[in-house]
Amino acid sequence: MELLQMSIKLVIGFFLLFLLVRIIGKKLIDQYTPFHFISAIVLSELLGNAVYEKNVPITHMLFTLIIWGALLFLVDYLAQKSLLLRQMFEGKPSVVIRNGQIDFEQLKKSRMNINQLQSLLRQSEIFSIREVAFALIESNGSISVLKKSKYQKTTLKDFNMPNHAVYLPITLIKDGELIKENLEQINKDDHWLTNQLIAKGISKIENVLFAEWLENDGIIVIPYKPVQYQNFPS
Repeated sequence: MELLQMSIKLVIGFFLLFLLVRIIGKKLIDQYTPFHFISAIVLSELLGNAVYEKNVPITHMLFTLIIWGALLFLVDYLAQKSLLLRQMFEGKPSVVIRNGQIDFEQLKKSRMNINQLQSLLRQSEIFSIREVAFALIESNGSISVLKKSKYQKTTLKDFNMPNHAVYLPITLIKDGELIKENLEQINKDDHWLTNQLIAKGISKIENVLFAEWLENDGIIVIPYKPVQYQNFPS
């Protein structure tokens, strides 16, 4: 009898989930936002507990799944109709790099650090922050990037130019702290780095959010609080 009841629950749950996936499932599957991701987890927990719990009747399982599915549908419907509610339910992108400058406040609001930002950029095939004009952290945690014009995709073949060496960027300062071994790796010392910072109007390493060295392109320094944003070079 227990196996029969479990089988009925599984069949009903299967078709109910199939129906929900058809209606609102694209966002659940894609983990469109943290809200949709958590909703999918809760939905699976509700069904799993209802199927294997002997004391939960089929009618209660049906009621629970239908109410939860209806709430998800209602939230999506309201988000489509109201921009304010859409921002509340789904959030909005955070501009963490603007005109080539890291916005440290937006980075903190997104609960991210420089390491995580670099990781997301590398996943987008960007190995140096200097290539980025604008970067946005989307509601689902992914990153959208607009490169500076000189770094946008072209090929040497387009200009009949020979191949040239490719270098990996080296991070020298991160979150106001000097990475000593990386400085030694490029055969530079503290005196050289201090002069580079002074030349850019920065007196202390603690004032630098991020600094990076790239062979044949020099050093890029991003302070915590730039005086003002300037147009990025084309």
